[in-house]
Amino acid sequence: MTALATTLQVFFTDRLIRQRQVSPHTCAAYRDSLRLLLTFASARHGTEPSKLDFDHLDAPVVGDFLDHIEHQRRNGIPTRNARLVAIRSLFRFAALRHPGACGAYRARARHSAKALRAKARHLPD
Repeated sequence: MTALATTLQVFFTDRLIRQRQVSPHTCAAYRDSLRLLLTFASARHGTEPSKLDFDHLDAPVVGDFLDHIEHQRRNGIPTRNARLVAIRSLFRFAALRHPGACGAYRARARHSAKALRAKARHLPD
Protein backbone atom coordinates (compact mmCIF):
# COMPACT_ATOMS: atom_id res chain seq x y z
CA MET A 1 0.00 0.00 0.00
CA THR A 2 1.32 3.45 -0.90
CA ALA A 3 1.69 6.34 1.54
CA LEU A 4 -1.13 8.09 -0.31
CA ALA A 5 -3.48 5.12 0.14
CA THR A 6 -2.85 4.77 3.87
CA THR A 7 -3.05 8.53 4.40
CA LEU A 8 -6.37 8.68 2.53
CA GLN A 9 -7.78 5.88 4.65
CA VAL A 10 -6.77 7.55 7.93
CA PHE A 11 -7.87 10.96 6.60
CA PHE A 12 -11.43 9.73 6.12
CA THR A 13 -11.80 7.34 9.06
CA ASP A 14 -9.85 9.21 11.71
CA ARG A 15 -9.60 12.87 10.72
CA LEU A 16 -12.94 13.58 9.07
CA ILE A 17 -15.26 11.13 10.80
CA ARG A 18 -13.80 10.68 14.28
CA GLN A 19 -11.97 13.94 14.99
CA ARG A 20 -13.88 16.51 12.95
CA GLN A 21 -17.24 14.69 13.04
CA VAL A 22 -18.17 16.00 9.61
CA SER A 23 -21.58 15.29 8.17
CA PRO A 24 -22.05 12.38 5.77
CA HIS A 25 -22.61 14.96 3.00
CA THR A 26 -19.22 16.60 3.65
CA CYS A 27 -17.53 13.22 3.73
CA ALA A 28 -19.17 12.29 0.41
CA ALA A 29 -18.17 15.62 -1.15
CA TYR A 30 -14.54 15.15 -0.09
CA ARG A 31 -14.64 11.54 -1.34
CA ASP A 32 -15.97 12.63 -4.73
CA SER A 33 -13.43 15.45 -5.03
CA LEU A 34 -10.48 13.23 -4.22
CA ARG A 35 -11.79 10.43 -6.44
CA LEU A 36 -11.91 12.87 -9.36
CA LEU A 37 -8.37 14.04 -8.60
CA LEU A 38 -7.05 10.47 -8.40
CA THR A 39 -8.80 9.50 -11.64
CA PHE A 40 -7.31 12.56 -13.37
CA ALA A 41 -3.81 11.88 -12.01
CA SER A 42 -4.10 8.22 -12.93
CA ALA A 43 -4.90 9.08 -16.54
CA ARG A 44 -2.15 11.72 -16.61
CA HIS A 45 0.53 9.31 -15.37
CA GLY A 46 -0.80 6.15 -17.03
CA THR A 47 -0.96 4.21 -13.79
CA GLU A 48 -3.69 2.56 -11.77
CA PRO A 49 -5.27 4.75 -9.08
CA SER A 50 -4.26 2.23 -6.40
CA LYS A 51 -0.60 2.67 -7.41
CA LEU A 52 -0.59 6.47 -7.13
CA ASP A 53 1.51 8.11 -4.46
CA PHE A 54 1.99 11.70 -3.35
CA ASP A 55 4.74 12.16 -5.97
CA HIS A 56 2.05 11.83 -8.65
CA LEU A 57 0.04 14.70 -7.17
CA ASP A 58 2.47 17.56 -7.71
CA ALA A 59 1.45 21.21 -8.07
CA PRO A 60 1.13 21.15 -11.90
CA VAL A 61 -1.16 18.10 -11.75
CA VAL A 62 -3.37 19.76 -9.12
CA GLY A 63 -3.50 22.97 -11.18
CA ASP A 64 -4.32 21.08 -14.37
CA PHE A 65 -7.00 19.14 -12.49
CA LEU A 66 -8.62 22.37 -11.31
CA ASP A 67 -8.58 23.71 -14.88
CA HIS A 68 -10.00 20.39 -16.14
CA ILE A 69 -12.96 20.38 -13.79
CA GLU A 70 -13.71 24.01 -14.53
CA HIS A 71 -13.44 23.87 -18.32
CA GLN A 72 -13.92 20.27 -19.50
CA ARG A 73 -16.37 19.18 -16.80
CA ARG A 74 -17.97 22.66 -16.76
CA ASN A 75 -17.97 22.93 -12.97
CA GLY A 76 -18.72 26.39 -11.67
CA ILE A 77 -16.30 28.38 -9.58
CA PRO A 78 -17.99 27.43 -6.26
CA THR A 79 -17.62 23.72 -7.12
CA ARG A 80 -13.99 24.21 -8.20
CA ASN A 81 -13.26 25.97 -4.92
CA ALA A 82 -14.99 23.23 -2.91
CA ARG A 83 -12.83 20.61 -4.64
CA LEU A 84 -9.76 22.70 -3.82
CA VAL A 85 -10.77 22.81 -0.15
CA ALA A 86 -10.88 19.00 -0.05
CA ILE A 87 -7.45 18.77 -1.70
CA ARG A 88 -5.94 21.35 0.67
CA SER A 89 -7.41 19.56 3.65
CA LEU A 90 -5.85 16.27 2.56
CA PHE A 91 -2.44 17.87 2.00
CA ARG A 92 -2.52 19.65 5.38
CA PHE A 93 -3.33 16.35 7.05
CA ALA A 94 -0.58 14.60 5.06
CA ALA A 95 1.93 17.23 6.20
CA LEU A 96 1.14 16.33 9.82
CA ARG A 97 1.59 12.60 9.16
CA HIS A 98 4.74 13.03 7.04
CA PRO A 99 6.62 16.05 8.45
CA GLY A 100 9.66 15.49 6.22
CA ALA A 101 7.58 16.29 3.15
CA CYS A 102 5.70 19.21 4.68
CA GLY A 103 7.12 21.81 2.26
CA ALA A 104 6.22 19.72 -0.77
CA TYR A 105 2.64 19.32 0.44
CA ARG A 106 2.29 23.05 1.05
CA ALA A 107 3.49 23.80 -2.48
CA ARG A 108 0.88 21.44 -3.91
CA ALA A 109 -1.93 23.07 -1.95
CA ARG A 110 -0.86 26.60 -2.86
CA HIS A 111 -3.41 27.04 -5.65
CA SER A 112 -5.77 29.86 -4.87
CA ALA A 113 -9.51 29.89 -4.84
CA LYS A 114 -11.22 31.89 -7.54
CA ALA A 115 -13.51 34.73 -6.66
CA LEU A 116 -17.05 34.85 -7.93
CA ARG A 117 -18.05 37.94 -9.80
CA ALA A 118 -21.06 39.47 -8.14
CA LYS A 119 -24.04 39.76 -10.43
CA ALA A 120 -25.45 43.22 -10.71
CA ARG A 121 -28.84 43.42 -9.08
CA HIS A 122 -31.40 45.80 -10.37
CA LEU A 123 -33.63 47.15 -7.69
CA PRO A 124 -37.12 48.28 -8.59
CA ASP A 125 -37.60 52.03 -8.74
